[in-house]
Amino acid sequence: MAGILCVIEQRDGTIRRASLQALSQAARLTAPTGAAVTAVLVGHGVSGLAPSLGGYGASRVLVADELRFARYTPEAYAAAIQAAAALVVPQAVFMSATTVGRDLAGRLAARLGVDCLADVVKVWLEEDAVVAVRPVYSGKALATVDGGSSSPVVVTLRPNVFAVEPIAAAGTVEPLSVPEVAVRAVVREVVAKESGELDVAEADIVVSGGRGMKAPENLALVRDLAHAMGAAVGASRAIVDAGWIDHAYQVGQTGKVVSPTLYLACGISGAIQHLAGMSSSKIIVAINKDPEAPIFKAADYGIVGDALQVLPALTAEVKRLKAEG
Repeated sequence: MAGILCVIEQRDGTIRRASLQALSQAARLTAPTGAAVTAVLVGHGVSGLAPSLGGYGASRVLVADELRFARYTPEAYAAAIQAAAALVVPQAVFMSATTVGRDLAGRLAARLGVDCLADVVKVWLEEDAVVAVRPVYSGKALATVDGGSSSPVVVTLRPNVFAVEPIAAAGTVEPLSVPEVAVRAVVREVVAKESGELDVAEADIVVSGGRGMKAPENLALVRDLAHAMGAAVGASRAIVDAGWIDHAYQVGQTGKVVSPTLYLACGISGAIQHLAGMSSSKIIVAINKDPEAPIFKAADYGIVGDALQVLPALTAEVKRLKAEG
């Protein structure tokens, strides 16, 4: 019985939560039929992470732990996943729609000559088909798509949409043999910016600022609220283009797609390209002094007011509630 192969990402020796979400969803889909869920973990010095994956639904874990996989390179990683797919012969290959997952999915689908269902927010199995729902037209509509007779179907799951569900189980761990491949581009060094802040793409709460903050120094109000709430800082394209904040914080069609439990849009008008990056958030709160701002149409809760006055009051209230326990 064909099962699901789930690609697991790790960063600095820690399994990415988005991958655990994809793995948990694979386990939920296969539970009724008893089909196997196989996780594949690629990297260097990552073997110690493999046993924990059984607790999220992996009945089998394939590990490619070699020095050549120490840093992500598309050719090498695609070859590893292709080797795992050839061994398992799954119905679908799941991975998270992170930066790496988006890069890897298309390359893997091309190698296998199969369909790719990208950035899905719902996915299920119908007989021999994999069916999914994904946002289209900058998030203004949802399309139901399927992989047809393609096998395996490569599927990327939008982060923070699918729940992580630990289970009391253990999977077997096996080494994965990967043939040597020609790698045309090699990452020699990764220079990470020491910001001390959460990654907006993975955070459960995001506080974003836009043009309504009026000046770059006023983004300190956004950061103050984000730190008080244990949230990540986000930004609209307008203030990124204006040089107020680095592109790494940008939420939107040309930035990062986020799906947190709570999204606060502060001084953001609600342009289509921004809505495409955050419309799948579970709860959206908008703060804008213009009652006709498009962001209010997408919001669950709205505050009509100047963000420069509202944010300090919210921050003070959050700190007060925390102090009271």
